[in-house]
Amino acid sequence: MKFSWKNILLWSLPILVISFFIWQGFFAPITNENNNNVANSRMTYGRFLEYIDMGWVQKVDLYENGHTAIIEAIGPELGNRIQKIRVELPVSAPELITKLKNNQIDINAHPTKNNIALWNLVGNLFFPIVLIISLTLLFRRSSNNSGGPGQAMSFGKSKALFQIEAKTGIIFDDVAGIDEAKEEFEEIVTFLKKPEYFTAVGAKIPKGVLLIGQPGTGKTLLAKAIAGEANVPFFSISGSEFVEMFVGVGASRVRDLFKKAKENAPCIVFIDEIDAVGRQRGTGIGGGNDEREQTLNQLLTEMDGFEGNTGIIVIAATNRADILDSALLRPGRFDRQVSVEIPDFKGRLAILNVHAKNKKINPKVSLSIIARRTPGFSGADLANLLNEAAILTARKHKNEITLNEIDKAIDRIIAGMEGTALIDSKSKRLIAYHEVGHAIVGTLLKEHENVQKVTLIPRGQARGLTWFTPSEDQSLISMSQIKARIMGALGGRATEEIVFGDSEITTGASNDLQQVTSMARQMVTRFGMSEIGPLSLENEDSNPFLGRGMGNINEYSDEIAIKIDKQIQEIVEECHEKTIKIIRNNRVIIDKLVDILIEKETIDGQEFRNIISQYTTIPHKG
Repeated sequence: MKFSWKNILLWSLPILVISFFIWQGFFAPITNENNNNVANSRMTYGRFLEYIDMGWVQKVDLYENGHTAIIEAIGPELGNRIQKIRVELPVSAPELITKLKNNQIDINAHPTKNNIALWNLVGNLFFPIVLIISLTLLFRRSSNNSGGPGQAMSFGKSKALFQIEAKTGIIFDDVAGIDEAKEEFEEIVTFLKKPEYFTAVGAKIPKGVLLIGQPGTGKTLLAKAIAGEANVPFFSISGSEFVEMFVGVGASRVRDLFKKAKENAPCIVFIDEIDAVGRQRGTGIGGGNDEREQTLNQLLTEMDGFEGNTGIIVIAATNRADILDSALLRPGRFDRQVSVEIPDFKGRLAILNVHAKNKKINPKVSLSIIARRTPGFSGADLANLLNEAAILTARKHKNEITLNEIDKAIDRIIAGMEGTALIDSKSKRLIAYHEVGHAIVGTLLKEHENVQKVTLIPRGQARGLTWFTPSEDQSLISMSQIKARIMGALGGRATEEIVFGDSEITTGASNDLQQVTSMARQMVTRFGMSEIGPLSLENEDSNPFLGRGMGNINEYSDEIAIKIDKQIQEIVEECHEKTIKIIRNNRVIIDKLVDILIEKETIDGQEFRNIISQYTTIPHKG
């Protein structure tokens, strides 16, 4: 803060006001009451009359129009010393003056000084003057400082960040793994730089492009690259910055934003998280939001209204396209909808290469191996992965990131922080049997994914973990693959039943059983993989405004519901029996693997398969 006379006055005036009223309320009355006389004690009016009758009172000073008396008395009870005592007198006591005169007591009346009118005048004038001066200084400070609290009178102004040449430090070469989306925007940048290539054949520049994708896939990063590549003015704003508690502010900000954009056309307007302002209107759930709907109406008008916006390209990003208003999505407002998907193997490898440029990674580390181990990771996940590996490397005081740190970083991101290894031999052996059960069933089933690692080191809430290498393509899954996954999930519970007996099974399979039930139910109700037939009985889509699961209403009869439950039970029982059979037939291998796992605490997938291959044949997995 700059210490000028204005700032000092601005902060000192409220203190002066508070001090003035405190003085008026507390100290002034006491000063007027007591004046120069200070009473050490108090006395009741009845006792005062007794003192008069006993001849102990020598002098009486009356204050506050006769309501208070300060007496000077002397007597045996007072140690035969003159003392000043305060007495509150009744409102009407005409006999008191007569009694004092009859006892020849000195009486002195002190009139109240008439300062009330003066103080009322000062108080009535002082506070308004202070208020006017403070507000004047505040608004003058507002006009000179646009970044402080001085924007009190400019609610309707757009908060968009405007740059003639956006220097984000990011270009298209820094964006990897989303080649299809990047090609779309490279075309738009070319349109802005060389529009004659397109106008020669009658093509018009797109008015809007909507980026749709899961969080972390690179939507905002792509917008930054567009800003870095295009030599045109760039406006950047978040959807939440349009809406305020004051009605009409959001619509005013939209008008102001597009007014500035028209003055600088051709230009790019980027609206991040547009779902904050572009939600469906009139949903009727939980009441309306007039301010947000007014803002959306103004946005719709500005993007493709009667006037139109030539040369303005609106780019918006969201991960909630299902809640956007249909009028916002139509051609003419957003001509293109670009999906930014989770990267595939080539995309993950390209992203890792980008983020590995500023990391000291051991030359022996193969980024392709990391890319194969991380299906389903978004660009943000991969960036976080290498950063976590770098943190672990620095914590161990190493100079280079090795595959060991990357493996631990992957485990930490997926399962949580590493815990302390178990010492109790009984619990450790039980968990080892449970995890080996998962791993051996998954290994001996042709349709199941390969085992990547089996460990007894706790992570997060799990006391032990069995990692499987997921396949690259998860979009199409056969019925045999789903049943294989059910059997793999039941492997831990089945091993506990065979080795320790039904009475010794634990709660460790609770999460496994939830997955089993969910997969079996989807087979019956969504995929048509049961005796009920090829029917879709439950819809995966739900109303986003009703909350998760609240809008799912069963569209089948109670009779069908009974059949669904029966089919789920039959699928799980069939898989459970097959899993029990695999465990019994391979009990010797399981005991051997458990001993090795307890000793080493972690077994790599290849080593696990090598041990099993010494006893039985492992099916080839294509």
